Amino acid sequence: MKISQRGTIPAFIVMDVMKAAAEREASGEGVLHMEVGQPSTSAPRGVIDAAKKALDDDLLGYTLATGILPLRERIARHYQDYYGVTVPPERICVTTGSSAAFLLTFLAAFDPGDKVAILRPGYPCYRNILGALDIEAVEVPVGPESRFQPTLAALDAAGGGDLDGLLIASPANPTGSMLREDELEQILDYCRRHAIRYISDEIYHQITYGADGIEAATAVAHDEQAVVINSFSKYYSMTGWRLGWMVLPEDMLRPVERLAQNLFISAPSLAQHAAVAAFDCGLELDANVARYARNRKLLLAELPKAGLDRLAPADGAFYIYADVRAFTNDALAFCAQMLEETGVAATPGNDFDPVDGASYVRFSFAGSDEDMAEACRRLQSWLANSGKVTGR
Repeated sequence: MKISQRGTIPAFIVMDVMKAAAEREASGEGVLHMEVGQPSTSAPRGVIDAAKKALDDDLLGYTLATGILPLRERIARHYQDYYGVTVPPERICVTTGSSAAFLLTFLAAFDPGDKVAILRPGYPCYRNILGALDIEAVEVPVGPESRFQPTLAALDAAGGGDLDGLLIASPANPTGSMLREDELEQILDYCRRHAIRYISDEIYHQITYGADGIEAATAVAHDEQAVVINSFSKYYSMTGWRLGWMVLPEDMLRPVERLAQNLFISAPSLAQHAAVAAFDCGLELDANVARYARNRKLLLAELPKAGLDRLAPADGAFYIYADVRAFTNDALAFCAQMLEETGVAATPGNDFDPVDGASYVRFSFAGSDEDMAEACRRLQSWLANSGKVTGR
């Protein structure tokens, strides 16, 4: 029987690492999880209470394809409160996680054969979803020399005026790097001049550390034609609730709504009702970010002691992207051996960069303080004997 070529897209490698870690745990051996890009905390108490109330009081049927009005109004108020930007609720579409938001954006904005620029290294699902839709992902290589964010010269080299779209995450996965506000303005101006649809992945907003004075800037504040995508999975610690949102330009409202109606009907009703309360849980959520900040400080101090001293900026999010060429040229084998011999699970850079990723490993520091400290101790001991590491 025929099988579509769409299913031949590459695997999301971090999920394979999670599977290997789960198998190790099932055999009775412990794992220190530094592979998973999610908070190690549950949803905040207010969200859980709101979910319980909704279970008792609401039918929890289908909602509008763009989401319940109370949630869209609360998201709109968040933009006013946090960024000082007025966003009408009508421009907000609630989605089944940010994953559905990317799919809806790509379907609504681009046709097969169009060219969308993404950064390398970057979140692998951008490339894979675009590929499944027969949209060309044009990779823009970025590295330490530009703090893992693009320059205008790099965009020119990638095709410039021939591009139909540009997607940038700030803070970024896997590097944690961020665009300064003036850099964002320059890129948005570049996109306007070349008629490039700008997509801003802002799912790690509010998880920032003030490094070098860089603060998270939203594209909504600078360009009404930009598409902004955010999620309840990271700062709001609601990963498994599968809820995200988009801020859309006027010309994409109805196309996205029609697609959402047909593809998803609506985002999960229970999650939507509960998420309204998430914006009032700042004290609890900011305590999570304070823990991430402690873990970031620890890893930036301790990983160099293990010989991992070439690290991406980690301005935001909860990742350290480490150059491991001092020990290996095969990050896949390196991470497999590390899990087997130390119980520390991390994600090989191959997931984020099909060209140079074999030289990098992403460590998530969203876990507990104790787990991060123990992971550092194990890595220091293990890497002290570099001859045992695969791939030299």
